[in-house]
Amino acid sequence: MQHGALSSFSMILLFIIGSALFLLGGLFAAYLLAPRKPNHEKLSTYECGEQPVGHAWGQFNFRFYTLALIFILFEIETVLLFPWAIVFGQKELIEATQGRWAWFAFIEALVFIGLLLAGLLYAWRRGFLDWARPRPKVPSVHSPVPHALYENVNRRYSPSSKQKA
Repeated sequence: MQHGALSSFSMILLFIIGSALFLLGGLFAAYLLAPRKPNHEKLSTYECGEQPVGHAWGQFNFRFYTLALIFILFEIETVLLFPWAIVFGQKELIEATQGRWAWFAFIEALVFIGLLLAGLLYAWRRGFLDWARPRPKVPSVHSPVPHALYENVNRRYSPSSKQKA
């Protein structure tokens, strides 16, 4: 080992320190330069493009989780086809086995895709892919105060009316 050169471990440490400084520098610059002008729209809850309805402790439809898990499962399995395709296309293996390697890999891929299709058909037949949006229950309160009075108060004291004032 030479005395003037950095070892491999010290180079890795320098890269880690440099990347941490780069990350922290970017975060600090964003903190200094980012505008801070909160308004009603920016402070509202974002629910993937949907208007939030009800309170946060409501029950969610289990189909969301099932659909998400099915999506992740099929995505991961589809990504596994890429390394298979790379190994399948190796000309040396095909020539060394007189073509048996190509047929084996092809049948292996057909079995794999067949299992994926069987899983998809199973999820489809069981109704896991059907999406039924739950309808929130809006509580109804019987009050002697007229509903128009509530609407007037809500309009007067809503956050959007405070911004305009």
